[in-house]
Amino acid sequence: MTTLSHGSPARWNAPGGRWTQPDLQLFPQDGHRYEILDGSLHVTPPASTEHDSVVESIVGTLRAAAPPGWWVCARLGIEMESSNLVPDVTVLRPHSSGSIWVDPADVALVVEVETEATRRYDQLLKPAVYAEAGIPEYWRVEAGPVLRTYALAESGGYRPSRDVTAEEQAKLDSPYPIRVSLAAWR
Repeated sequence: MTTLSHGSPARWNAPGGRWTQPDLQLFPQDGHRYEILDGSLHVTPPASTEHDSVVESIVGTLRAAAPPGWWVCARLGIEMESSNLVPDVTVLRPHSSGSIWVDPADVALVVEVETEATRRYDQLLKPAVYAEAGIPEYWRVEAGPVLRTYALAESGGYRPSRDVTAEEQAKLDSPYPIRVSLAAWR
């Protein structure tokens, strides 16, 4: 820890204006999720082992069905105008840039796995930003589990597409044909 000349610890200061993507490099890799929403910092506590297990299962399901050239990534950041969000799962179209912070034009699907700490953020704020950025598909996994799928509406925002429960196996057509069994997502 750095100390000032009189022995007290140095104080860290937030940026003077809006938060930007380079500011995110200031934070440690401590399991917290640091994101920027419209220039404001948002911090989420570290995910539980159960949450991480569901994310790994979703990534495995999506990767197994992905056509050649598609990428499925856990916790890959998306850089939008004044926001930098990190979905639990991101599906990238072929020929994506491959940068650390991807362009929303490269994203076919984002998936969020809800927790108590992220419920409102995942239901209200993040989908609005993803839709505004033009990301065509949004999935949200709720406790149960229940998979709620949404498609981008021409009028803006997302419209519900389908709800899938743990008791069923479902065939989904987007972002590419895929069969999902939520019973395996635990």
